[in-house]
Amino acid sequence: MSRTFTLVDSLALSDLQTFLGRAGRVEDGSVRLIADSGMLAAYVAIFYPVGLHDDTPTVLGLRTFALTDGESFDAVVPVRSLLERLAKLRADVVDPAAPIPVSLPIEVNTVVWAAISPPRGGWHGLEPVPSQDLEAVADAGIAEIRNAVPDGTGEQLVHRARAEVWSRPIDGYEHIPAGAAFATHTLGFLAPPEPVRIFETGPWTRLSSQRGHVLVRRRAWTLQA
Repeated sequence: MSRTFTLVDSLALSDLQTFLGRAGRVEDGSVRLIADSGMLAAYVAIFYPVGLHDDTPTVLGLRTFALTDGESFDAVVPVRSLLERLAKLRADVVDPAAPIPVSLPIEVNTVVWAAISPPRGGWHGLEPVPSQDLEAVADAGIAEIRNAVPDGTGEQLVHRARAEVWSRPIDGYEHIPAGAAFATHTLGFLAPPEPVRIFETGPWTRLSSQRGHVLVRRRAWTLQA
């Protein structure tokens, strides 16, 4: 039986489409959708380790959406397939305020990062970070990688360069890797002059703004006492 969820209106449909479109330009892979208690949580992976000796932190983007139904599921589907469905639904919108049912594409079961679930509670707040600081870190990292990786470089070397740049702690905010700044910037979560709120629990750090959340799971050896 096909699983579905119902967004409240076409604006929510457009927001989900934009979020997945931005994520797909970074990692054209999968999205984890968790529906529960009238809310849909959409997780995408921006960075994640691909081997035992890969020190890249796990960096996830998260947007939540209100639903009109009480459907409950936890599914991982291809970003591209879901985007195609959303585009067709958006083209057929007649009443922008009407709820929009969305059927899920065929699920995938081999996405390693989707087995990692951020905690729902236990978060404690830290000092917020100015949006412009995160934007500057993201822009500097993008420029460094562009200069260090010429066209035609092999995929393994590209991944190594990206891992080195985005795994670095941010100066002045050592508990946050540069990859988190890249994620907030790339996913459109920065809204200057609004600062980004910072929360932590165990090995997890969460960066939150009114536009969305970035969750970071640090490698065990990088955890601070």
